[in-house]
Amino acid sequence: MYLQQLRTFTEVYRQRSISGAARNLDLTQPAVSQQIASLEAAIGRPLFERHARGVLPTATADELAADIGDKLDHAETALATARSRSTDIAGSVQIIAHSDFAAETIGPVLKTLLEAGVRVRLQTGDREKIRIMVAEGHCDLGFSALPITDARLRTESLHTESIVAVASPEIAGKIMAQGSLVDALKAEPVLAYNLSMPLIRRWLDENHTDIDDDVTPAVVSQDLRSLRSILMSGFGWSVLPEYLCRNELARGNLVEIKPPVARPHNTYYAVWSPSVLRNHRIAFVRQTLIWRLKQGKS
Repeated sequence: MYLQQLRTFTEVYRQRSISGAARNLDLTQPAVSQQIASLEAAIGRPLFERHARGVLPTATADELAADIGDKLDHAETALATARSRSTDIAGSVQIIAHSDFAAETIGPVLKTLLEAGVRVRLQTGDREKIRIMVAEGHCDLGFSALPITDARLRTESLHTESIVAVASPEIAGKIMAQGSLVDALKAEPVLAYNLSMPLIRRWLDENHTDIDDDVTPAVVSQDLRSLRSILMSGFGWSVLPEYLCRNELARGNLVEIKPPVARPHNTYYAVWSPSVLRNHRIAFVRQTLIWRLKQGKS
């Protein structure tokens, strides 16, 4: 009984909400409240202060959460994984990722899951959409090219790779032929993931180079494959993850704009809510995808 109460406590602590915990645990709100009350009675101290917008943990709750740590998650993951070896894992799993990462990195490693009877429902979005969809339970797993900070979620790094400044051979040659890299970059249109240009800014910072803060990208697209196509047509420059331009660099369709200092690196993350790992299918899918993506196998 205490295991169920601890599971419920952990979910309420993470969600800061009785209703949110009830939704994730597939329980009624009175059932969650009763389990918390039983645990408080066993401990002899209150764990949460109730407020109109949710609950706030007491010092006792903070101490209990610190003692539990991720032990409960690890135990439930191990049990779910063990169940997946002896039970049918057929069914659907909702996954969300950046569109280009979903197509070029996740897509090629799904065959093992599909052959096992898993039905994949793949959605796309930016980092904030990935965070919201996973945290609110609309998607089971997320994959992000940017770190996600949310107390309700867990992340694991998959791999780290270079980001590369690229352009068509003609444009790259023109940029590198000029004496001032800054002036050369300013003279050409820039293509970016969004208006804040996160990959481009990281490349510029790493190489102690800067262009005006008021530079507006000629093209903005959250599917970096569209930027790659425009670059290959001979328009502008951009910074792309290496996996998106490795083949085109080898074929000569794109040319790297040589960094004065070094290529920066970008880390990719798997994202999930701990509560979903109680489902043996999702635990199996998560473990399989993380292993395959870390191995870089397709």
